[in-house]
Amino acid sequence: MMFFATEIGHALGDGFSPGVRVDETGEGALPSVFRVTDLATTCFAAAGQELAALQGAAQVTVDRRLASFWFDMTLRPSGWQLPSVWDDIAGDYATADGWIRLHTNAPHHRNAALAALDCEGTRDAVTKAVRGWNRTDLETAVVAQGGCAAAMHDAAHWSAHPQGQAVSKEPLIAWTTRGRIAATPCSDLSGLRVLDLTRILAGPVATRFLAGFGADVLRIDPPGWSEPAAEPEVTLGKRCAGLDLRRNSDRATFRDLLAQADVLVHGYRADALENLGFGARERNAVNPGCIDISLNAYGWTGPWTNRRGFDSLVQMSSGIAASGMMSAHAAQPVPLPVQALDHATGYLMAAAALRGVRIRAATGDVMSAKLSLARTAHLLMQAGPQTDTAALMPETPADQAPDTENTIWGPARRIKFPLTAGEARPHWRYPAGPLHTASAKWELTQ
Repeated sequence: MMFFATEIGHALGDGFSPGVRVDETGEGALPSVFRVTDLATTCFAAAGQELAALQGAAQVTVDRRLASFWFDMTLRPSGWQLPSVWDDIAGDYATADGWIRLHTNAPHHRNAALAALDCEGTRDAVTKAVRGWNRTDLETAVVAQGGCAAAMHDAAHWSAHPQGQAVSKEPLIAWTTRGRIAATPCSDLSGLRVLDLTRILAGPVATRFLAGFGADVLRIDPPGWSEPAAEPEVTLGKRCAGLDLRRNSDRATFRDLLAQADVLVHGYRADALENLGFGARERNAVNPGCIDISLNAYGWTGPWTNRRGFDSLVQMSSGIAASGMMSAHAAQPVPLPVQALDHATGYLMAAAALRGVRIRAATGDVMSAKLSLARTAHLLMQAGPQTDTAALMPETPADQAPDTENTIWGPARRIKFPLTAGEARPHWRYPAGPLHTASAKWELTQ
């Protein structure tokens, strides 16, 4: 715990330290080769401390057991089922010289993998085709088709890999001062406008946190994009609209939204907004007062800066899945028990956004912060193996919130939120719902 707290505190910045006490409750740990529950507890605490400091509270409380559950799916449907998280051919496959993971949840990523393999879209056909490839050659071929894949490497190989070396030299949070405006006092998130250009899973976790404590979060997605398995989780408290930034009229709408935003959170590849004409210079010209929080999968330097990636792929690349495999004496990759890189980075993004709000309110300095899944993986592995083997007890009905959440899919309950900041607890104005259902405009006036 102390290692994570020290590293995260330093990453957020020694100036404007929140000075907020953290009380930890709950017991146990997720079964993992690495300290996932400690990471979950500390990342929740970091976001909570920033929130408490903004609101003038002196302490936060984090339940490590509930924090572990919130690093996974939190919704418990009543009388209906959540769709599968994974496409039917997504997963780990044995190659001629090791293991590779194919991420095929999005149709275009699935098509890219099948094009590289030149096979039918069945599990059996993919399994057979993959066996004829070396893992790095297939990874390269899938990526060249615009797809998502990761060969499994151990920690030593990743440390020597050009991308692994680049990531290890990056800060956990890379801060830049974008400019300065007139300082305006701010003591909570009510009326704060957060423009959300994120997708599965870290960015939406960050904006879900901000929405829970009063921010007006407007999520924007391109035409045709959907996340059926994740939407019940990540749309909580938000309004979700759609824009096609290749259309002039939608570009104008987006520009107007950006001009009025307090915070922009985006998780597209490093060059994606630049290619759409909304690079850092253009965003700053539209709104020099907007705090900019951005996420990338494989880091912000090195040869893989613009590579598509997801939590499960970064676990394969960085040595996490190989470490799990060796620790368990297993015959195949063993990932973390939850998508901890996504969730941890999400709460760090929320903490960075809140730190940015506090700095802007106090000095007028407008900050940008860059984070990545690969750098969070580096943090987790730096902490070393988990030595406390106290298992997390199974979830019970008492862990669920007492009130029913009436989602568009049906009634459900959520796991209780693990954090209180002073007297503040989250309240999400909107239940979870599908993407592309709201108007692309701000709801709250300033």
